This record gives sequence, C-alpha cells and structure tokens, in this order.
Amino acid sequence: MVTRLSNYFVRTLREDPADAEVASHRLLVRAGYIRRQAPGIFAWLPLGLRVKARIEQIIREEMEAAGAFEVHFPALMPREPYEVSGRWEEYGENLFRLADRKGADMLLAPTHEEAFTLLVKDLYSSYKDLPLTIYQIQDKYRDEARPRAGLLRGREFTMKDAYSFDASDAGLDASYQRQRDAYERIFTRLGLDYVIVKADAGAMGGSKSEEFLHPTPIGEDTFVRSDGGYAANVEAYETPRVDPVPVDGLPGARVVDSPDTPTIATLVDLLNDQHPREDGRAWEAADTLKNVVLALKHLDGSREVVVVAVPGDRDVDMKRIEVAFAPSEVDAATDADFAAHPALVKGYIGPWSSTGAVLGERSASGIRYVADPRVATGTTWVTGANEADKHVLGLAAGRDFTVDDVIEAATIREGDPAPDGSGPVHLARGTEIGHVFQLGRKYAEALGLQVLDENGKLVTVTMGSYGLGVTRDLALLAELHNDDKGLCWPRNIAPFDVHVIATGKDAAIFDVAQQISGELEARRLEVLYDDRPKVSPGVKFGDAELIGVPTIVIAGRGVSDGLVELWDRRSGERTQVPVGEVTQRVLATR
Repeated sequence: MVTRLSNYFVRTLREDPADAEVASHRLLVRAGYIRRQAPGIFAWLPLGLRVKARIEQIIREEMEAAGAFEVHFPALMPREPYEVSGRWEEYGENLFRLADRKGADMLLAPTHEEAFTLLVKDLYSSYKDLPLTIYQIQDKYRDEARPRAGLLRGREFTMKDAYSFDASDAGLDASYQRQRDAYERIFTRLGLDYVIVKADAGAMGGSKSEEFLHPTPIGEDTFVRSDGGYAANVEAYETPRVDPVPVDGLPGARVVDSPDTPTIATLVDLLNDQHPREDGRAWEAADTLKNVVLALKHLDGSREVVVVAVPGDRDVDMKRIEVAFAPSEVDAATDADFAAHPALVKGYIGPWSSTGAVLGERSASGIRYVADPRVATGTTWVTGANEADKHVLGLAAGRDFTVDDVIEAATIREGDPAPDGSGPVHLARGTEIGHVFQLGRKYAEALGLQVLDENGKLVTVTMGSYGLGVTRDLALLAELHNDDKGLCWPRNIAPFDVHVIATGKDAAIFDVAQQISGELEARRLEVLYDDRPKVSPGVKFGDAELIGVPTIVIAGRGVSDGLVELWDRRSGERTQVPVGEVTQRVLATR
C-alpha cells in the first residue's frame, strides 16, 4: 500500500535540536526519525523504524548465511545468573539495577551471555548438538555517565548479539571465523568502512578479541595502525618492552634543591640552568619520571590510592589505565586521599627518598607503585624526592626502587613502534561498530554448561560472543550520507524506495502522481506519496530533502505536457521524463 504523507505520522522541524552535537543527531530529529525522551534515550518514529528494519534485515540475511538461528530474550533479567558470572558487581554503575514488588533484584541487560548459556545448558547435552550459533536483535541498557551524540552513545540502544557454542577450541576457531566473515559482509553491504583492530575484552572476558572500527573524526575511540598491517585500539596496544640495563657502575642517585618546580616544564628548565648533564646533552621531559596519584574504588567498596609512573614527556592514558585496573573504578586522587597519605608531597612525588623508602617498596609505604613498561631495570630518571622543593637525579630502576606492577599506562604517540615490528604506528579516531570475542569457557564454567563428548565424558563447552551496534550503525550511516539540506540515504536502507511529490493545485497533477505511485507500488517498490493539499512546493521539496529518500518523482506543471521530473537526491540531478516511462526509469536506478 502506498504511504500517503497527508496522514503519515511524521513532523519535520526547521530548527536544530538544542542538544545536538553531531549531524546524525541533528538530522534524525529534524527529519522525524527519532525524538528525545531523556538523555541517551530516544523514541523511534515510523521513518526511523523503517530504516532500522532494513539494516536489521541485512544482518538477519548474513546471520542466516553464517548458519546462526535467531532467538529473543527479555531485556528484564534476574540477578542470579549475573551474580554467578561475577558481572552483577563487575559492571559497576553502568548496570541498571532494580527490584520487583517482592524485593527480588533484577537488571536491564547490557548483554545476555548468561541467558544464552543457560538456554543451551537447558536444551543441549551432547557434542552431537554442536556447533551451534544463536543470536538476537534486542535493546540493551547501560547507565552511561555521559550519554552523547544522539544514537552514538546512548543508555538504551539496539544491538545484535550472537553466541557460538562448540565442544572444542578448534570448533570455536571455525565459528569465530564464520562470524568475523559475516561482519565483513554486513558492513560492506551497509557501505560502512571499517578497520579490524586488536581489542581488550573488558568485562566480557575471554581471550581473542577484535573490534570493527569505523574511521571517523567524531569517533570517541582512538586506534593505531602501522603500514605493515598492525592494528589495535589504544587499550590493547602493548608497549614494546625495554631490555634491562645493568645497574652496576651507574652513578649514585643524588638529591638537589628544586624550588618552584611543580611541573615537568619548570623542572626541565631548572635542570638545564643549574644541573647541566655531563654528556653535554640538554635535559628533556623524557628524562624525567612523572608520578600520577590515582584512587581505585574496588568492587567491595574499599578505596585504594596508587601511584602510576610514566615518562615525563607523556601523560597517563585513562582508558588504558581503566583496563589495567578493571574491574575497579579509577578516579583522580582527592585532597582527602592526600591527607590520608602525608608522604605524598604534591609536585614532588617519587619512588625514593633520602630520608627513607616512601614508594617503590610497598611494605614500607603502604602505597602501591606501578609503572609503564618504559620504566625498565637500569633506566635512570629525574623525579620527585618526596620532599618539598627537592628532586632526585640519577635514580635507577631496579637499584634504587622497584615497582609493584608493570601496566600499560602512558599515552601512545604518532610514530611509536608497532609491537609486532611492522613499523611506526599512526593514530586515528573511530567508532566501534562491531566486536567479536573468543569467550572460551568463562561463562560455561561459571554456569555449568557441559556436554558429553564422543567418549561419553563431560566436557565444558567453549563459547564465542559477537556484538554489532544496530542503532549506532544507523547513526553512522546518517553521518556519512547527508548534505546541507538533509539526509541522503543509500538505496538499500532508505525508509522508502521512491518519494512521489504532487505540486500545484490542478487535480490532474494529483491524479498523475497517484497513478505513478500505484504503478511503482505494483512493482514491489515502497512509495511515500506527498499528497498534502495546500502545502507549497517549497515546503514539500524541503521535506523531501530533509527525509532523504534517494529517488524522488515530482508531478507538477509538466504534467500538462505529459512530463514529470525524476530527481536523484544523492547526485542532485533532475531529469524530465515522460509519464509513461517513469516507472521503468525508476526501476533502472535500483
């Protein structure tokens, strides 16, 4: 049935929404695809649902081609399975928790590993039932601290999540590759460029983990790649290890006065002015050791102060820090934290002091001291002496201080070496559009998913998890396909195949427009017909540009000469076409 705009549930807006940060947010609201309900939460209107359904259809076709079966779980889930897996606590404040009228704890699921695992446990018991891959397209919920950019980071979003179940690691490898290949086909069909990068599994757990990132300047993820083929997000980049240097024969550490040098820049200036190097080289920020005080909030509610050391020419990367300390939450240390640890002298913190061990020997200080891999045995540094207005020169790691842990802490820079030796890395911005994991046996072991193998022995099933952001991908497609007038959808995901517009007051024009709409619909095209009376051509054209259907047919004054106008929204080209040929011409564009 032809959809008539005169009674279709859509209202376009002439002004941008005040909270819109990116083009997709601005245009999807203005064109009547979505409406804001609360920060990070949107209602879907008919136009938006049609585009979403077309994206989901592509996903379903490729999931079926990969041998996966569709299921559907509730968004509202009980606490118990998530408690068994450990994620009730691990997800921290990102998890929406609630209680029913009887006081039972519930949650709005951020993902459904536990539910999928228990379903297979309930129904399957033999290796003969495997391999199995099942998936759903379902709304997910995460209590984002800072929802932003419309659909790109919301608190409710639609996701396709698939899970594979195998009796062996070799089976998991095969299932993983099938899903990975399916993702490549999906993103190719959607027209979304992607880079596959090594990733951190986070709270999902598991071993092998890869993200599909769409390169875009508005992306909130940073990733690195080398010309030799290495690619990883910053959380998964592993700093090439520095070989230990013998400490024998190194000059001893010495403390110097350094008043008014609370920053690296002021310290370097003082060193070059008052303590020139013996080798004649100027002191640089890279010669100094920056010590950053952080506070960890552990799952049991306790708070721990830690000091993280990185070379002075780099900053700490909080995303990498959060991965290193997960599942604990990471905050900057407060004044109260410093008051509780008087040995920490702001601006002059270091792992060693001539008055006694303060850091670098946790048993003596009670403060955990962790360092970037660049702080290797035998490297020497200038750093704080844990005394006001004093720094220490020639402090050697492994001789004068030790670290409790080595973590990936420092920012990555353009030109840093790829860990696989494939050359220097380049930094880029991107948005995650898909993520594939080899979960292994984490959830199967926690929830008791076992099957009998060919020898009649119970074996624990190994799993894979494969997520794809449906609504995020829709937003990215809107980011890619727009101009200064509105949206310009690709044909395979546009809400309608053709937008027919009747302009003018002559009844014959509306008759021809209705006739064309019916002919197109009879050829199995989905048609939006703007039959609104007493609406000016300018308003109708403006709405058509904003809505973004790629093929537009305009019935206007030319009808009296047997002509209509065929408008390619994407190229802007307009062509006069005889009324009797318009259907074939439209079909030729498909």
